[in-house]
Amino acid sequence: MRILTASDRTLLVEAADLDEAMRLNLAWDGVHGVVERIPGARTVLVRFDPLQVSARDLAAALRETRTDAEHVPHTREVTIPVRYDGEDLDEVAELLGVSADEVVNRHLAADWQVAFSGFAPGFGYTVSDDALFDVPRRSSPRTRVPAGSVALAGHFTGVYPRESPGGWQLIGRTDAVMWDIDRDPPALLSPGTLVRFERAERESAALAGAAASGNRDEDAASRRAGRRHADAGSDGPGFRAAVEVVRPALQLLVQDLGRPGHAALGVSASGAADRTSLRDANRAVGNAPDAAALESVGGAVLRFHGDGVAAVTGAIGDLTLADTSGLERAVAHGEPFATVDGDELHLGSPTHGLRYAIAVRGGILASSALGSRASDTLAGLGPAPLRAGDTVDIGADAPHAVDPHPQPRPLPASGDVVELEITLGPRDDWFTPAALQMLTGQDWEVTPRSDRVGIRLHGEAPLERAVTGELPSEGAVTGAIQVPPDGQPVLFLPDHPLTGGYPIIGALTDRCLDLAGQLPPGCRIRFRIADPSTVGRGEPGPSEPVAASRASTRRRAGEPSPFSDTGARAAGAEPPTEKSPS
Repeated sequence: MRILTASDRTLLVEAADLDEAMRLNLAWDGVHGVVERIPGARTVLVRFDPLQVSARDLAAALRETRTDAEHVPHTREVTIPVRYDGEDLDEVAELLGVSADEVVNRHLAADWQVAFSGFAPGFGYTVSDDALFDVPRRSSPRTRVPAGSVALAGHFTGVYPRESPGGWQLIGRTDAVMWDIDRDPPALLSPGTLVRFERAERESAALAGAAASGNRDEDAASRRAGRRHADAGSDGPGFRAAVEVVRPALQLLVQDLGRPGHAALGVSASGAADRTSLRDANRAVGNAPDAAALESVGGAVLRFHGDGVAAVTGAIGDLTLADTSGLERAVAHGEPFATVDGDELHLGSPTHGLRYAIAVRGGILASSALGSRASDTLAGLGPAPLRAGDTVDIGADAPHAVDPHPQPRPLPASGDVVELEITLGPRDDWFTPAALQMLTGQDWEVTPRSDRVGIRLHGEAPLERAVTGELPSEGAVTGAIQVPPDGQPVLFLPDHPLTGGYPIIGALTDRCLDLAGQLPPGCRIRFRIADPSTVGRGEPGPSEPVAASRASTRRRAGEPSPFSDTGARAAGAEPPTEKSPS
């Protein structure tokens, strides 16, 4: 057994094969300090709480495991109709040295079983008894793969549950609904399921109906996110305070601290991209730290229905509140402010940072999925992105007094250089010594092709691999630096896939994750390897000095910075709050 560092809070354990990985995953149920586990093709990713157990002690406990349990048993059988018209089918046939017809016929004839879940809710890694199926991934992943796409990678077949990025080879498509939160179980393909693929020349009425009910309808989802504010006035029957979207941002979402603990379902924790801003905004208005709030990428206009209290943290930009007569007043960053019925909050385009956190006293009431109101943009869980005309209700649960924190954290602007600390691994040995030097020796620009799934980076010199083969799919963490074959890294954010097949060269330390969620396009990153003596020891509290371990921001050479991080609280200084699975 080889145990590798995957981050300052995660270990990656290598197994001999898929069966052993499954047995180890079962055997580690209940190990002290383990938060969750993500099995892969030949690995198990183990995330732990550093306040309960150190990486060294956990590794020793994992090594002592004796695996006498059997692998995941057969649970049920599922048939999936497929139209074999994928755009990569001919290329797959050429790679395998057979005709396209033979690829299809052998895919239909093989016995398939779901080995594990990952990437996204409802995505099952399905293996067969036919040795033909060993297919390399695409050299560069697609940014959009349609829902229902049937694809191959390595020894696996998978079906994309919803539109998402992906690097697998597409051979067909199906109308079967792979994930339905209202179904028991939600995933059509769960570990142990036997799968039979059959040819579907055209869409059946039954499958069309299932797809229509299972795929997210944006209007219905927006109504589930809150409601349409239809009351005649603030004193009408059934009135509830609410926030109306007058003009949405580039992206306007409901977020809380996420839904950790559901990795076995292929569900990532998601949650606020900047946890510190969410906590600060909630503290300012007297909410619990994990209350749901709004996360806005860029400027927006919000209208308040009913009287209340709100606060804005995170990104830095002009904030004004306009009453129904048009009279405007400035709003201080981080300062709680009173709102009355009809007031409109105007969020200007950020000058520093990327994402605003907007909290209202009582919290945002929105649809919940697996115990969280967080919107997971990759998985399609939680409330849908908000649009003009949508409203979200405001709750009444605010257990604390308001607590202003008007001093903004220093955040970068486009053109700034930001230093982020990382741990190397688990696959740094897949890269040349020159690539490891280049990882920390050059700046990496944040490109516009970035979102809550990940930040696509660009460097003058790509990272060169020492190992060029395929990596069997394995777990990934928020903050992981994954490197596709083109050598340009992707830095994973909260809505990242749980598993992937491109090697991960390193990962951000937990205290740098929130700052990563605030990096605007054009910002440049300089990675620094973390001091091993500070890794995995738990984070300092908000009042403790963190200057020695802070992720700092600085301008390009010769340019003065409008912010100083001296004495400021580090981004992400508080550890994430864990929730019990619901």
